[in-house]
Amino acid sequence: MTIMEKARKGQSTKEIKAVAKIEGIPEKTLIERIANGTAVIPINKKHKGVEAGGVGLGLSTKVNANIGTSRDRCSISFEKKKLSAALAAGADAVMDLSTGGDIHAIRKAIIAECPKPIGTVPVYEVLVRSAKKSLSKLSMDPEILFETIEQHAEDGVDFMTIHAGLTMHAIELLRKQKRITGIVSRGGSFLAAWMCQNKRENPLYEDFDRVLSICKKHDVVISLGDGLRPGSLADATDRAMMQEMITLGELSARCRKAGVQAIIEGPGHM
Repeated sequence: MTIMEKARKGQSTKEIKAVAKIEGIPEKTLIERIANGTAVIPINKKHKGVEAGGVGLGLSTKVNANIGTSRDRCSISFEKKKLSAALAAGADAVMDLSTGGDIHAIRKAIIAECPKPIGTVPVYEVLVRSAKKSLSKLSMDPEILFETIEQHAEDGVDFMTIHAGLTMHAIELLRKQKRITGIVSRGGSFLAAWMCQNKRENPLYEDFDRVLSICKKHDVVISLGDGLRPGSLADATDRAMMQEMITLGELSARCRKAGVQAIIEGPGHM
């Protein structure tokens, strides 16, 4: 069972006990919050030696540090130095956003050395793989997208940003209203471009049950990404953004029903 499923049965776990002690709150309170989805503990069953940390209602603020390669600089040793610097500065979690070099090898090296929860955005890797096939056409195979999510989970990633709330309906609203700064999310812009070019629904939304199945297997926390977050105050709370937020709320409910821990990235996330 997942941590959420155990919490729903009123059961504690070593992770819940550890987080309750760190946060200085009653264990029963934390169990209730995890059970109702207002708190999560990102900890993949395959991430050995990771320290349990809680995120959510009534818990201390957490700092998440972003590291990762680019096509211009790809060095595992340099990423390890970034990781060490982030941990020394007190980061509570680390995201590997690599887009250059051997992304799989880099991710595994970071997970092996990081005692804190590790997060990723699987669609970034898919974007790199798709670009290698064709620069003129967004040739992403949805199957590759799900295989990549599965691989990240198998490697031990504790939480993943999944842009499943971006739908064709939301894109249509965006077209009608238009924006000054467009789509500023990297993952959101890639998926939106693919959807428009191929005239297909977002596979992450269309087959969200598959995402749930993968993440439940490894107890990975789903960070429901806000692909249509505004890039400026002028675009804030427009129809497209609000439609995505409504969809994310619905997907969050599906996560709770499936016993999968999830959080929704807020519109202030840049």
